Amino acid sequence: MKKALIHDWYTVYGGAERCVESFTNIWDDFDHFSLIDDLSQKNRDIILKGKQTKNTFIQKLPFGKTKYRSYLPLFPLAIEELDLNDYDLIISSSSSVAKGVLTRPNQFHISYVYSPVRYAWDLYSQYIKEAKLDKGIKGFIARYFLFKLRLWDYSTANRPNQYIAISNYVAKRIKKIYNKESIVIYPPVDTNSFTLTTETSDYYITCSRMVPYKRIDLIVETFSKIGKKLIVVGDGPDFKKIKKLAKSNVVLKGYVEKEEMQRLLMHARAFIFAAEEDFGIAPIEAQACGVPVIAYGKGGALETIKGVFPSNKNVNEEITGVFFERQSVNALEEALIYFEKNESLFVKKNIRKNAELFSIERFEKEFKNTVETLYNNWKENK
Repeated sequence: MKKALIHDWYTVYGGAERCVESFTNIWDDFDHFSLIDDLSQKNRDIILKGKQTKNTFIQKLPFGKTKYRSYLPLFPLAIEELDLNDYDLIISSSSSVAKGVLTRPNQFHISYVYSPVRYAWDLYSQYIKEAKLDKGIKGFIARYFLFKLRLWDYSTANRPNQYIAISNYVAKRIKKIYNKESIVIYPPVDTNSFTLTTETSDYYITCSRMVPYKRIDLIVETFSKIGKKLIVVGDGPDFKKIKKLAKSNVVLKGYVEKEEMQRLLMHARAFIFAAEEDFGIAPIEAQACGVPVIAYGKGGALETIKGVFPSNKNVNEEITGVFFERQSVNALEEALIYFEKNESLFVKKNIRKNAELFSIERFEKEFKNTVETLYNNWKENK
């Protein structure tokens, strides 16, 4: 069985690339494809076991490796130029256009979907406003190309033989947008890198890239109001904006190395998470340390955290977090008050146990068994 793995783009070692790393742990004989590849040798060795990728013409365009998003209108054309005719099994790792790769009827294509193209679908209006493209000729052109991308994306819905979604939350969007059913396999989290400690310090923590939808501004604004100590790890485009919101009780660390992040996380009172995410790795890493999570109660967090809303009087004995109902200062503050009143209910070993449900070992075993079963069933019936 000859296998191809196609990923949207290789630039950093992020959550999607952790999944690709697991794919290459399971099978070491993939040929690799992507729109562009700008990996460092260190990350190439980790993710692709040192292998090179075959790329599209976007790689050769001016600033194609670094400003590839500027060529968004060309993504469908580029992904369709990749020649995968020689492969029996194709796995696409897709949050953009990888799922739209061209295949033949005698090839089996499984698409592992992190999300349908968010800036073309559910985050369309937010993307247009944040990019200041809601007015003028540039705005008209941007909206036109996103409209064309939606048409193409919908037209390619039948190209994969099988969808696998990273969460039930994403599976619902796949159903709504493409009218396709999905199998759900949660992504891998390196829970073994995090350990429990009985020592808890009097501070809260959050960790994230500082972009608008992560809502770090909401977290910082809330803690600046209530005066409790908060450590913020991460950097990004919104760093200066968020720094202006922070009072003396809020410590902005910026980027820190992995070991320092783990140390800060292990001793935190609770981890704060305000984004509406498709899955969300950071809250699971916190739970792997036995640290409770206070999270916005939408999206993937509802599947990865055994949480309780402050209005809920029936509390599960193995709760691992508290949810707040709205992305507002008052709602987050209410959740913090509830947490502090009920802090004794959060047992570190139970929190760690929940995190282990999302381990790398679990993912690789489940993904391997699922893919091989699907492929064998298809081969028998074709």
